[in-house]
This record gives sequence, C-alpha cells and structure tokens, in this order.
Amino acid sequence: MTYAAYLRIYEPVAAFHEPDRSRWAAYAASSARPGRRDSLAAEQAEALYRAIAAPHIVVPDQESEHAYVRRVDGVAYICPWQTRLRCLLSYGRMLSTAGSALPGAVPARDDREMMMALARLADEEPPGPATRLHILASVWTVPLAWFVPFAATERWLALGPGAMRPSAPQTASATRALLYTTPMSRARKRAARGLAALRGLPRGFAGATWDPARAGTELAEVGRWLEDFHPYSLVELDYGGLVQLLSDDALSSDQSAAEIAAAIDGVAKGERELAVAMYKRAHSRWRAFAEYEMAN
Repeated sequence: MTYAAYLRIYEPVAAFHEPDRSRWAAYAASSARPGRRDSLAAEQAEALYRAIAAPHIVVPDQESEHAYVRRVDGVAYICPWQTRLRCLLSYGRMLSTAGSALPGAVPARDDREMMMALARLADEEPPGPATRLHILASVWTVPLAWFVPFAATERWLALGPGAMRPSAPQTASATRALLYTTPMSRARKRAARGLAALRGLPRGFAGATWDPARAGTELAEVGRWLEDFHPYSLVELDYGGLVQLLSDDALSSDQSAAEIAAAIDGVAKGERELAVAMYKRAHSRWRAFAEYEMAN
C-alpha cells in the first residue's frame, strides 16, 4: 500500500539463529540486494505485482528473501520483509472482520492452505522467531502510540535532492522521507514510562478527544511487541508513503513525537491542560489523514 507508515525492528545479525544468521550476513554484504534507499519502492512493486496478477496473489507461496538493512558502528542490523507472514496475518484479520472470504476472491485450494497455515500460527505459543513480525504497517495514518518510543531529537527529515542533511543516514525513500530511529533500550523505557503514566491517570483527566484507556491499551500492545526482540535491536518509525500526502512545509513542521512526549510528561506531572492540548494537536493532525481513506 502506497499511503502507509511502518514501524520496524532491526535485529543485529548475531541475534538470528542458524541458518538464518549466515544467510542474513551474506545478504547484508551482497551488492545484488535492493539498496537501502530503494527497498521500500521494491517492496511496494512486489505488492503491486501480486495485486495485478491474474489470478491475484493474496499470499505468496514462499517467504520473501529480502530485508531492510542498517549498519551502525560496523554492525549489520536486519529487518526481514516477511512478506508471506504479513500477507497471511492480514488475510486472517480480514476473515475475522468479514466473517469469511469474499466469494471467488481466493481459489478454494489456496483458501484451504491459508486456513491451515493460520491454524498452525495460532497453535504456536509463544510465537517463535519465524512468526514474530518485524514490521507493522498502518494505512493512511500513524497510530499515536507509535510515537511514544521516540524522542524529538531522533527525528530525521529528507525533503529531496539538495535538501538532506549531509551527515544523515540513507533512508527508505529515494527522495522525501521522515524517520525516527532509536535503540531498543530507549524505546522500551519510554513505552513503559508512558504506560505507567496513562495507568495512573486520575478521574476527569481525559479530554474530549482522549480516551486514556484506549491509549493505554494501544501503547501496551506496542510495548509487548518490543519485548519480543533482541535488546540491542534498533526501532524505526518510517512515514513511508504518507510523505506523499504532506507538503515540504507540513513535513518540516511535523513534530508529532515531541507533542506526544509532551502529553506524556503532562500526564506524569499532573498538568492536565498541557497533556490534553498536546495530545489533541497530534490527534487532530493524524485524524485528518485517516479520513482520506473515506474520501471519494
């Protein structure tokens, strides 16, 4: 999906078990893999091919061999695409929402195979390394809970050729991008602090657009997800295709992580007006983008 944002986990190559460890080490060193700037476009091109194929491919037969790669201080970090797993889980969510697949949408044989694969995933408790999603996607908007693990100073913006910071890392976009990246240890601490603050809210603290119970539930889900990965991993929030909906001025002025951090600080200090005002500012911005999905 073009208009989607992504929350990614990059684990150090050493965190993977064999044979994946050797495979990802070789992949990171290969010049044939999609470059860091081109990876998002390559992944979306694969998704487009599956959508226009006849018959269209709901879930690939094989898992993707590709990954996003980062290098920090000489260490290679890997975020597998996990295309088959992500498509399979999306298919399962569609079934849980609709009750059944649309008639003719999936060949009967493929539908049976996917149902069996979903059953195997459901039986695996806790999830093993092969079934842990390294990438979460959100269409048309960024969930506000996704900003909690990051600080405003970890924001990196590229507005296109000639506008990038000269010392900045390569991005997942060939031209424009907005990213936040932080070590796992910081992400976990910020999520835990935010959750503790939300759970300690006194009655009457919430504003008209703020449901603390729902916000706490969403943040708890993010926190549990972070705990599934290696403690020396990297966490990345990528605005992905959503940058196409934003002007350069809007991208430059976007300070959503700072606003959510200020809201959490306000909650922790009992400063209700500050907390609600900061939350409402971020909420209004991203609610407007979420409404694009319903636009004609």
